[in-house]
Amino acid sequence: MNIMIVDGYSSRIEYDPELDTFRGEILGLNGGADFYGKNPKELRSEFRKSLQVFLDVCREKGIEPRRSYSGRFNLRIPPDLHEKLAIVAEAEGKSINTVAQEALQQRVTA
Repeated sequence: MNIMIVDGYSSRIEYDPELDTFRGEILGLNGGADFYGKNPKELRSEFRKSLQVFLDVCREKGIEPRRSYSGRFNLRIPPDLHEKLAIVAEAEGKSINTVAQEALQQRVTA
């Protein structure tokens, strides 16, 4: 993945061929913040600058900078996958939620 992390904030990095530069978009914010750079060092520097401007504006306006998440979401899966998940959960003495949470945790930390 093209993810850059600075001060606990993550950004997605993409190459923009029209500008011949890289663009970063800071993720998980209550608003938008992006930055540009020609190389990783410049990207990281611009990431810090853009993040600081965003945080300063949030502080001035009394806005929480990070988007909040409830910890709940609906997941639609095919019935055969649901059955397999239920069987694995039952065999391991766990809930479907626990098995799904473990699988998701592996995916985001891989």
